[in-house]
Amino acid sequence: MANETPVQPNLAALMKRYLDRQAGSHSAGLAPFDPSSAVLPFEAGPVQPVDPAPAWEAATAAIPFLAAGVDVRSWKAPPDWPQLVAAQKPVVALAFCVGNYPQLMRDLHVILHKANLRDLVPVAGRPLAVSGVDEWARQVDLKKHFPSMLLALASLRLAKQFDRATAYLTEHDKNIPAEWRSLWSNETAALAWHSGKAEDALKQWQAQEPSVPVLFNRGMAALFLGAPGDAKAPLSQAVAELPEAGAWHHLGRLYLALAG
Repeated sequence: MANETPVQPNLAALMKRYLDRQAGSHSAGLAPFDPSSAVLPFEAGPVQPVDPAPAWEAATAAIPFLAAGVDVRSWKAPPDWPQLVAAQKPVVALAFCVGNYPQLMRDLHVILHKANLRDLVPVAGRPLAVSGVDEWARQVDLKKHFPSMLLALASLRLAKQFDRATAYLTEHDKNIPAEWRSLWSNETAALAWHSGKAEDALKQWQAQEPSVPVLFNRGMAALFLGAPGDAKAPLSQAVAELPEAGAWHHLGRLYLALAG
């Protein structure tokens, strides 16, 4: 019947479904960092390597929802993107923003066996050894050009250069063009979230205009901050608008399953 509630797949099935979406495409500049790794494993094991090409595709998925008319297909990945992807550790509580990709949440055992989801909220860690990120961000800073400035902020966050990213954000926050403001605001909250300022990030998302990424992030943050009841409605709204074949849709459904 039309009004029947669909059965939610179990966590393991949902996890494997989007892990299996690690395609083998190799766009220019997106080849895996380790050239000796010709075959990627597809079992849902504890930690898997990530192909930077599909990671980049997912890393730009939030943009059309927050900047209407922007064609991300013409965007190029930042320099050292394969190295940046290869250096990432698994992240379970993942914000939907520029630069993030669902394959970051690739540790099935952690999410299946962690009783307290709040323990999985990101904390500030040591900067990653990806030397090209900071230099590229400095070059972008001189040109003051969008969308490169947005990508630079996201890259600094992924590299865990949180002090540098915060300074970059503060320096440019008042000069963001109106058409990029929603994306910039979402990135601001994502920086707070991934640098260990979870409550502040949730407040920022709650204050922003509703959009698919913002709704996703409100629900995700509520879930991992111990309020699964508050997570269901925004996550459900976001998941309903995300392409069913996309990795963010499957990650959203996984979070909904965790919300109970």
